[in-house]
Amino acid sequence: MTARTTVRSSATLATRVYEQLRREIIGGQHPPGAKLHIQSLCNRLEVGLSPVREALSRLSHCGLVQHEDQRGFSVSHLDEDHLNELIRTRSWFNEIGLRESILHGGEEWEEAVVLSIHRLSKLPRYLSEDDMYAVNPAWETAHRTFHTKLISACRSRWLIEYCEQLFDASEFYRNVARVTGLKLGLSLNGHEAIAKAALDRDADTAVRLLNSHFLVTAERVRESFGSGLVDAR
Repeated sequence: MTARTTVRSSATLATRVYEQLRREIIGGQHPPGAKLHIQSLCNRLEVGLSPVREALSRLSHCGLVQHEDQRGFSVSHLDEDHLNELIRTRSWFNEIGLRESILHGGEEWEEAVVLSIHRLSKLPRYLSEDDMYAVNPAWETAHRTFHTKLISACRSRWLIEYCEQLFDASEFYRNVARVTGLKLGLSLNGHEAIAKAALDRDADTAVRLLNSHFLVTAERVRESFGSGLVDAR
């Protein structure tokens, strides 16, 4: 095996570990503040130290993991001030992306938005009507795709990637609140209204609806802080 092949293989492993841990953290499988022991992760994921360390470093840059000298890595704590900052920043960046996409998006962008909202509307939010905490992974994927497609014509890959990181951080808050017992339903009509305004090229209305969508979700997460269900130190 050549040195180049070894580097490429290590990078592939790190990406796989990163994606798996990202899904687990966002999905609430690791509680806020939980220690992420590198050796334990290596054993469970059947990989070496290097891919795990690289994946954890990437997750720390995304805000999902914290790293402290001498104490190692842990899942980020939930914090109301951080949530408020997150929502403000998410609103600012998505407004830029949405306005630019409405201004510059052509037929390909319109078709992508239409297809993404159509797919979202066809999927159940939960796997069972009797269990409102059993999230449908396909719906979660379609939901993420919809928000990405809305801003996909903004002509900035950097902005899109940053908005995706902010989406992940928001999902982390929402899913942790959900698994602690707070039902956080999202209205499909809200998504459809955002899509319609965007496709009608009504930027002001689309931005207002999108920001409202973010704020409503954040307000429901704040209920979990008030109820003491999550760590709000």
